[in-house]
Amino acid sequence: MSALTPAADAERRHLLVVDDDDRIRDLLKEFLTRRGFRVSTAPDAAAARRLLAALRFDLLVVDVMMPGEDGFSFTRWLRGRSGEAGAAPVLILTARGQPDDRIEGLRLGADDYLAKPFDPEELVLRIEAILRRAAAAPRGERHVRMGRYSFDTARGELTAEGEPVRLTESETQLLKTLARAPHAAVDRYDLAGGQGDAGGRAVDIQVTRLRRKIEGDPANPRYLRTVRGRGYMLTPD
Repeated sequence: MSALTPAADAERRHLLVVDDDDRIRDLLKEFLTRRGFRVSTAPDAAAARRLLAALRFDLLVVDVMMPGEDGFSFTRWLRGRSGEAGAAPVLILTARGQPDDRIEGLRLGADDYLAKPFDPEELVLRIEAILRRAAAAPRGERHVRMGRYSFDTARGELTAEGEPVRLTESETQLLKTLARAPHAAVDRYDLAGGQGDAGGRAVDIQVTRLRRKIEGDPANPRYLRTVRGRGYMLTPD
């Protein structure tokens, strides 16, 4: 099968590519369209906002280095929106591959990060992986409830009977990732956001701290469970 044959499971899912580089934008649209996706494009954040006001997208591919509002600021704005629009998956695409930039994108709520130059096939694989995780979560479900706790997946806010519970940035991102696939095991590597934590030690520490905040008995967790040999699973009410 040709590498450019439309993916069998793409089902015309709608992608929005936001990049100020005309050449890259056009190439991505052509390539992703040939892989079976429906693709819209925007040259900047302002144009992307207008499209988001009129259309529903399954995933956004967002460049960081854009004139005016950059991709980080745009992602922050997107995650502040309510409903499906604010929860739409985001893949950050940029020429900047520094770890601090990658961490910043994930901290703001991006689902993945790919540095330029990149292999188009890797981009497609990452997009499909994100869409599979997103499909595992009930569409439109914004609040995940765990006993007396409620987690707003769009805003990344945890409350206990209406009172805010402080989360670190890493705990927020961890809970967001798990909440996108409730009742499904999530690999430690995915929870680490590809940050080089191959052993998952940092993730284990974050999970331990998070359990202390949401579990009645952290030693016998009800909501944040360990899946041996895989990673962790969130089992909300």
